[in-house]
Amino acid sequence: MTPRHRLLSILATLGLVTSALTGTLTAAAAPAPPPAAASGVIRVASVYGVDETVRRLKADIDTKGIKFFAETDQSALAAGTDLKVGRSVLLQFGNPPLGLQFLTASPYAGLDWPVRMLVFEDSDKHVWVAYTDFAYIAKRHAITTRDAQFHMASEVAASIAASVQK
Repeated sequence: MTPRHRLLSILATLGLVTSALTGTLTAAAAPAPPPAAASGVIRVASVYGVDETVRRLKADIDTKGIKFFAETDQSALAAGTDLKVGRSVLLQFGNPPLGLQFLTASPYAGLDWPVRMLVFEDSDKHVWVAYTDFAYIAKRHAITTRDAQFHMASEVAASIAASVQK
């Protein structure tokens, strides 16, 4: 099977062949399902809208003295395309002395650092904050020598996410 045929087979399985061939794709409007336990994703509900959630997360990151790297408005990236995406903002931040501990244990940890925290609104207008569980990251990259650092990173990420909960 050629790569093109394999791709078409995958798209057919997903029910997207017609859309893919015409060049128009649209995201299904459905509430965000909870992440699968094996995915390593932690999800918490925000009591605020997307903009206020992002503002509060960034303020908490700043208050903790953590370096803020980037904010990507993923929904704005869809502007001018045929793809419609709900509100979605990705924040990247981290403490270099802590995060670099992961990279010195495995260069592949760079796939998960700096920390990424996603703020998104589902079709029911619920706002969520999602991020990768640090225990999952340690397991993913077979890092067994940085337990204290992963524990600390988990505590900090949970604290930041908690800043938008009741």
